[in-house]
Amino acid sequence: MTPVLVVDDHPFFRTCLVDLINASGDLQVVGECADGSEVATAVPALRPEVVLMDVSMGEMSGLEAAAGLQRQGNAASVIMLSSETAESSQATARLYGAVGYLFKGIRPDLMLDAIRRVAAGGTAWPEDWAVAAR
Repeated sequence: MTPVLVVDDHPFFRTCLVDLINASGDLQVVGECADGSEVATAVPALRPEVVLMDVSMGEMSGLEAAAGLQRQGNAASVIMLSSETAESSQATARLYGAVGYLFKGIRPDLMLDAIRRVAAGGTAWPEDWAVAAR
């Protein structure tokens, strides 16, 4: 099982992600955070391979949390998740060490494929999924 940490400030959306991931059979949610400020302590404690994290949250954004993980030298692979399609957000995510950026409108099967791809050492950027998401 691949351990995944889900970080999103919307409880309903976070619960849906957790249910989707846990139903996959090969991925397992090891924890949840409601804000980027919780990530710096959750990642070392839970040791996820993949962190699926919302870009925009209240106290601390996912981008700031990703930058913090990068500064800590944490080994978890970060996939940013957002409804924001601006290339500047994607560029910032890359700069802060994220290995993927998915839009919240992505098909569930592609989201799971992206998590698997990242867990295997790959990347999951919008260009990887543009054709399949239509």
